[in-house]
Amino acid sequence: QVQLVESGGGLVQPGGSLRLSCAASGSIPRFNAMGWYRQARGKQRELVAVISSRNSTNYADSVKGRFTISGDNAKNTVYLQMNSLKAEDTAVYHCNAYRLALGGRNDYWGPGTQVTVSS
Repeated sequence: QVQLVESGGGLVQPGGSLRLSCAASGSIPRFNAMGWYRQARGKQRELVAVISSRNSTNYADSVKGRFTISGDNAKNTVYLQMNSLKAEDTAVYHCNAYRLALGGRNDYWGPGTQVTVSS
């Protein structure tokens, strides 16, 4: 069984920074990618950033230039450096990892960490 555990969330003022971490444990398959999604209250979960096993990255337009995703394949860990935070970044941030499978993919999720941007 795979477990993903996030850390690093909290309360920060607009313009501030936070760094999220996610570590995988258990019977870890070889992930094809790890990433971060977020879900604000009353909204659908959305992709924030993803990094593949080959270190290619992809970001939501709303966070480009402000957030940076990085990973440590050896440790099955992914990080999200968030700078210039805005009130609209307030959400529960979930770590995701997936492995491609026949006909689709197997997704794994962390329980989430709250990020609140407020003065």
